[in-house]
Amino acid sequence: MSKQFDVIVIGAGPGGYIAAIRAAQLGFNVACIDEWKNDKGGPAPGGTCTNVGCIPSKALLQSSENYEEAALHFADHGIGIKGLSIDVAKMIGRKDAVVKQNNDGILYLFKKNKIAFFHGRGSFVKAAEGGYEVAVTGTQNETLVGKQVVIATGSSARALPGVPFDEEVVLSNDGALRVGAVPKKLGLIGSGVIGLEMGSVWRRLGAEVTVLEALPTFLGAVDEQIAKEAKKAFDKQGLKIELGVKVGDIKATKKGVSVAYTNAKGEAQTLDVDKLIVSIGRVPNTTGLNAEAVGLKMGERGDIVVDDECRTNLPGVWAIGDVVRGPMLAHKAEEEGVAVAERIAGQHGHVDFNLVPWVIYTSPEIAWVGKTEQQLKADGVKYKAGTFPFLANGRARALGDTTGMVKFLADAATDEILGVHMVGPMASELIAEACVAMAFRASSEDIARICHAHPSLSEATKEAALAVDKRTLNF
Repeated sequence: MSKQFDVIVIGAGPGGYIAAIRAAQLGFNVACIDEWKNDKGGPAPGGTCTNVGCIPSKALLQSSENYEEAALHFADHGIGIKGLSIDVAKMIGRKDAVVKQNNDGILYLFKKNKIAFFHGRGSFVKAAEGGYEVAVTGTQNETLVGKQVVIATGSSARALPGVPFDEEVVLSNDGALRVGAVPKKLGLIGSGVIGLEMGSVWRRLGAEVTVLEALPTFLGAVDEQIAKEAKKAFDKQGLKIELGVKVGDIKATKKGVSVAYTNAKGEAQTLDVDKLIVSIGRVPNTTGLNAEAVGLKMGERGDIVVDDECRTNLPGVWAIGDVVRGPMLAHKAEEEGVAVAERIAGQHGHVDFNLVPWVIYTSPEIAWVGKTEQQLKADGVKYKAGTFPFLANGRARALGDTTGMVKFLADAATDEILGVHMVGPMASELIAEACVAMAFRASSEDIARICHAHPSLSEATKEAALAVDKRTLNF
């Protein structure tokens, strides 16, 4: 006999588990299905973000940053170290422990909120009386019926045509997080977030890293001035970035990978590396969902078609996160998960895509929210800009990290903040102030008039706001 639920959530990534929790908070009887397994075959909820994405990459970034600080910068503080070494196996073990803490935390939250968790793959069977029949296959084989179904199945790494991931020498984000020793030479195809973060990890630990990017510009989605500042920093660190390349044949053996490509000048080149990370985007993960069984409408790229409120073409079926339109970001999926649960309850859930922050956790960190300068120019919007360098910030000097700047873009007539862009220390944390300000439609003058603690990195945000009116105090 099938088990009955008010809401069934397929997928326990950031969007799915948050949707399940919010629905339970609102009084619904909720089930959540997820098939991710840990190395012992047990449940590992959290999706790509927790298992092979955001969380483990930040753990490795922190470890590698600590190593580089000790190797290159501790001496500036009068700290001497002899015999510095890196134990990669221990570093990977720490990363795995951090992942498990997050997996266990989600399972605890399910129990706390009385959510029924099913470990296996969820797929549609048919429309049923009062909702939809969903099969669970895997560790548990069950048949569930839900009045409402939320699809949160996430995304998978996109492979190069004819070059499958073996996760030994040709790596996706998954394999890049499990490299057992520092490669002598590491290649990356694509200069996206994952590529730059993983490239940074292994470069800090001693790998010679080369990034091949097809686009002629670096970080095309980032504000151009900020992207140029970031590239200067990466060049100085020794991260080799080649733009405007056309990748040709790729030959992989157990010993390494050979990449034939044409550079921006049209010259034939070959890159021989020990490992190759392919970071050319992600594709919606709908394999095995059995969408055709219920007539669920799919898009050309394998995504699920939804309206502005995440409704699919089927009554009572919703989709959120990487599997639908919009940025493939964990926090975007979380916001959609909350909004959908509230809409199911008859409330008015809301997500403003213009207020979704973006972060690249390299060193320096890159973060932004709202419009870039090139977008405002293309849209014909008249604006004012203000920038402030971390070089002139007292806390940044004390930290020993003065790379980068904060940049404000404000409406020329109303002074409303249209975008804030940062490259520099702790940009991932500093961007939150900009999100709050823009949510309340603040002006740059509002930020300029707010007292910020001294000395703090946040003073660079205040000074950049002052710079919109050309009245910085410390530069």
